[in-house]
Amino acid sequence: MENQLLTLREVEAFKYIRNSVVHGPRSPSIRDVQTALRYKSPRSAALIVEALVEKGWIERRAEGSLRILKDLEEESGHARTVDVPLVGTAACGTPLLAEENIEATIPVSINLARPGHRYFFLRAKGNSMDLADIYDGDLVLIRQQQTAENGDIVVALIDNEATIKEFKRTSMAVLLTPMSSEKEHLPIILTSEFKVQGLVITSVSLNKGVPVS
Repeated sequence: MENQLLTLREVEAFKYIRNSVVHGPRSPSIRDVQTALRYKSPRSAALIVEALVEKGWIERRAEGSLRILKDLEEESGHARTVDVPLVGTAACGTPLLAEENIEATIPVSINLARPGHRYFFLRAKGNSMDLADIYDGDLVLIRQQQTAENGDIVVALIDNEATIKEFKRTSMAVLLTPMSSEKEHLPIILTSEFKVQGLVITSVSLNKGVPVS
């Protein structure tokens, strides 16, 4: 059965396993597959995984983790993408609570969402970052990380509210600075009462389309 074509359900399972292996902290378990794909029992998930193994698309290592052997785009000649979750809204004016429920998943080229990191999208609100080409309503692609260098544009969490700003560290404080053509937007001055959630990779206007290749 090696290298046979996949059914629609197998394609769905393969995409989930591939994205988990590439961007997740660990290889997905049978229970993870069951939960993510809403199967009624672990057996249904196990049968799908075994079908992918038998058809030569994935391999089960000795310790039980899964390894991707080939990709769907290699067969079709299309650009290789991974699904990145859209998890809410971040303010570009004043901080606004970021909803932590996944609104959608968006395919993104691995040239942007590179393997070895985790990514998510936030929807920008406000225009305090317009000089960085981040506008109200844009989808902002974020690489998840907890560190930043001066000049990086970051998503920071302040009292459970997320905001997009330029990161600057001085000897006494951290400045989260707007990059705006409007003078009313002022820096947020902090010491340690915040967390960096990620680094801005790019922003996308919905009118211009999502970068999938």
